[in-house]
Amino acid sequence: MTWKRKVQGGVLGFIGFMLSPLSWWNDAFVNLPLALVFAWFVSLFYRPAFEAAVVIGYWLTNVLGLVLIQKGGWKVISNEPKPYSRRDFFRDVLISLLYTLLIVALLRLKILQPIPDYFGRKQG
Repeated sequence: MTWKRKVQGGVLGFIGFMLSPLSWWNDAFVNLPLALVFAWFVSLFYRPAFEAAVVIGYWLTNVLGLVLIQKGGWKVISNEPKPYSRRDFFRDVLISLLYTLLIVALLRLKILQPIPDYFGRKQG
């Protein structure tokens, strides 16, 4: 059972690392595409929500990544599950918010926008 727990923890930790702000170099390939897909889906129903949806989607991937790293790490190093404390959560949220400010800047500079806007067809 110990090896199974360690493998599960390793997989959770790896997925968490890929989603977390600790892998800032991977944002362009994982977090940002996930946030854009989320925002594109939201903008199908309510187009003005695109920018907010990118920010929320990006933020959620970062928080999820940090949570998965902690959960995975504890599975690898301990035989007993560690509760995820409020302090852990608030630290993860703060780190994610800092990285999210970067995404907000990219949206304000119109580097990130709805797909039709890249091709000059603005709706709305």
